[in-house]
Amino acid sequence: MASSTGSERGTLAVTGDPASDQLVRDDPFSLLLAMMLDQQIPMEKAFKGPAVLAERLGDRYSAASIAEMDPDELEAAFKEKPALHRFPGSMAKRCGQLARYIVENYDGDAGAVWADVRSGKALYDRLRALPGYGDEKAKIFVAILAKRFGVAPRGWKAAAGPFADGHPRSVADIDGPDALAEVRIWKKNQKAAGKSKQD
Repeated sequence: MASSTGSERGTLAVTGDPASDQLVRDDPFSLLLAMMLDQQIPMEKAFKGPAVLAERLGDRYSAASIAEMDPDELEAAFKEKPALHRFPGSMAKRCGQLARYIVENYDGDAGAVWADVRSGKALYDRLRALPGYGDEKAKIFVAILAKRFGVAPRGWKAAAGPFADGHPRSVADIDGPDALAEVRIWKKNQKAAGKSKQD
């Protein structure tokens, strides 16, 4: 079973909005969705996305309900101004795919993706299989679970790669405004140096 890293459980705080951060900490589907949205838009907007979508969908905000939703209706919710993402149409489609995958493979329980995981490699493989999750996103999510939620199965550091270290470089290292600023500085410096996130 996963062991604790010593981090206080649920210390992820990205958006600056307490309610949005709380939803992502409390609801595994929201956490997965926020990470999926985290590309080509600011991290704060991505991690606030689940709260905005939840407000727009009301009691239909769940993996099970979204999985059954008409794709056009879900896309309309993403495109409602202000749009949830820079590419709301494609992200609405991925959201639907993610919800259906969770329903089909985990009975609608997103937390089951990591609840009984035995190793970092197994966790990475489960995450990598999710719609919208590439190699880097899966590695960062492994680091998020370990650093912010105490879900640290054997070998998680190897699975998370460069995102396992203590240097603030990804959303996994953000527990408030100061850490967010540090991560932004690191990313800016990496971009200026012409390096990838994994260099």
